[in-house]
Amino acid sequence: MIVIEVSAKPIDLTELALASSDTAHGATVLFVGAVRETNFGRSVRAVAYDAFEPLAEKVLRKICVEAQSKWGASLRFFVFHRTGEVTVGEASVAILATATHRDEAYQASRYIIEQLKIRAPIWKKEIYVDGESEWLKGHALCGHAG
Repeated sequence: MIVIEVSAKPIDLTELALASSDTAHGATVLFVGAVRETNFGRSVRAVAYDAFEPLAEKVLRKICVEAQSKWGASLRFFVFHRTGEVTVGEASVAILATATHRDEAYQASRYIIEQLKIRAPIWKKEIYVDGESEWLKGHALCGHAG
């Protein structure tokens, strides 16, 4: 099972944990990425995420299928990424992986977040406390990945 959502809807971690229950799996790994208050010495108020949602969901699904081929077809994934403005402390991305054993759940979760950062057409603009903002380097489709 693979569940993917890229939207402005806030990520409900309690709902995610309940939906992912699987008695066949002994391991559940949850990665949550949240907006931090400083980045490269600048005070951040929020991050605005933009995405080509249909393509982002397709890419994330492909990444999950790749993880299943590497660490086991029975792995289950729930991947959520926010769009729109996300304030400091709020979750911007959540990846939940369930597996029979912990090692494959950890490895698959790590693979998904690392590949998401490289391949998903999701861009972010930091909005600073001083009122300035800046698009951050990221996805290769931006033409300025680094």
